[in-house]
Amino acid sequence: MVVERGSVAWVGSEGAADSFADGVDEVIDLAGALVTPAFTDAHVHTTATGLARTGLDLTAATTLTEALDLVRAHAAAHPGDAVLLGHGWDSSRWPEGRAPSRMELDRATDGRPLYLTRVDVHSAVATTALLDRVGDLTGRAGYQGDAPLTADAHHAVRAAAFANVTDSQRADAQRAALRRAAALGIGTLHECAGPDISSEADLTGLLGIAAQTAGPRVIGYWAEAASSARDLEKVRELGAVGAAGDLFVDGALGSHTACLHAPYADAPPSTGTRYLDPTAIATHVALCTEAGLQAGFHAIGDAAVSAVIAGVRTAAEKVGLARVRAARHRVEHAEMLTPETIAAFAELGLTASVQPAFDAAWGGEDGMYAQRLGVERARTLNPYAALLRAGVPLALGSDSPVTPLDPWGTVRAAAFHRTPEHRVSVRAAFTAHTRGGWRAARRDDAGVLVPGAPADLAVWQHGELVVQVPDERVANWSTDPRSGTPGLPDLTPGLPLPVCVRTMVGGRTVYERPIE
Repeated sequence: MVVERGSVAWVGSEGAADSFADGVDEVIDLAGALVTPAFTDAHVHTTATGLARTGLDLTAATTLTEALDLVRAHAAAHPGDAVLLGHGWDSSRWPEGRAPSRMELDRATDGRPLYLTRVDVHSAVATTALLDRVGDLTGRAGYQGDAPLTADAHHAVRAAAFANVTDSQRADAQRAALRRAAALGIGTLHECAGPDISSEADLTGLLGIAAQTAGPRVIGYWAEAASSARDLEKVRELGAVGAAGDLFVDGALGSHTACLHAPYADAPPSTGTRYLDPTAIATHVALCTEAGLQAGFHAIGDAAVSAVIAGVRTAAEKVGLARVRAARHRVEHAEMLTPETIAAFAELGLTASVQPAFDAAWGGEDGMYAQRLGVERARTLNPYAALLRAGVPLALGSDSPVTPLDPWGTVRAAAFHRTPEHRVSVRAAFTAHTRGGWRAARRDDAGVLVPGAPADLAVWQHGELVVQVPDERVANWSTDPRSGTPGLPDLTPGLPLPVCVRTMVGGRTVYERPIE
């Protein structure tokens, strides 16, 4: 491969490459390693990812007691922090079956301000000292005494907590997250920013760092609903490519805030929370379409997905179906789908930006999904094979820090879905995590290593290269040498994942694994 001015200039045989050797600035011998397009993570919260890496991480806590011990140790180790920040508690996995109480957190922190997000980031717990900085929360939606904060109450407390993060802390966290992404072979991140989850300064600061330093590209989205064309001016001013990402139509299943048609199995009669109705969705989509911007929404529950479809259909009636399809609007997560809603995604040209690690973490008959919905409803979640069969474009991501940056693990989770009928081939998942991410951002000339494409690539140490597909009939055809289907690393659960040894973005090395 020859790289010139940041793009792939030529790909061919080793013998033919000799003719280029005298005219290049550098020759890199990869010693038989695997070269692939760099991954694109289509849904990331970069600052929160960096803060989780440098702050209090509760994802490994297996009991409430262990979580409180980690809080106590972190508070003792950071006496100068104005607000203690942490992430990742998941009471659905704890034998106690409940979140930390405010009194327990007050004792663990000796009365200091503390903000702890649940693993899905749609609810949080906080100490009294932090709540006092917000003022009266009792009248806000999502405040229920000592229960975890959700909805408006959660957004207010989150704003108070992150107001105490300094510019230097934020920049350090962003750089830490970008370094981690580069070390995993990720060449591009889609930053899902917005007023309810980060801030304008957070997004512009991140885009500035990404533009000025050697590292992964960052494509920014700003999730703020538009009711007039003027509202969309901010999107362009911030440097975002769309009014999309985590524009919340609902919340999350783990927090009982995803919006459902039928009540939660473990919390009847609740059907969750809806933040946007079809009328507001239609207005936003129509305005974005007319402005040439992508619209997009966070929708997890089946009622939220239905609201998105109803809104997009109404917008298509106003501005034209062809224009709506051409805009490639996005739906983030899109977990609870039916054959009818999948067909609507295909009809309306919607991209499904999905996170297979959610199924790996919470799927299965004993997982959190089954607790919240019952086994039968849980079994319908994240139907990737049906989406691909219907022609719905897929883009894979992590929603980090909800689940970690882990591209090969994400591909494995899609190929070995806990519900067998939802599995896709390793190659289909790999394509959705490379080229699919670029297409989700309306770039069709990237995510592949062909002449003219950006030279964003990763180099891997790997085991055996194989063809892995969920259907044995396809497997028999695909592994026939006459098919010409190239292999990818064997991702069978239990086997080690490939290790990144080099990542290049725009032809520049942004990560090189140290020699051990």
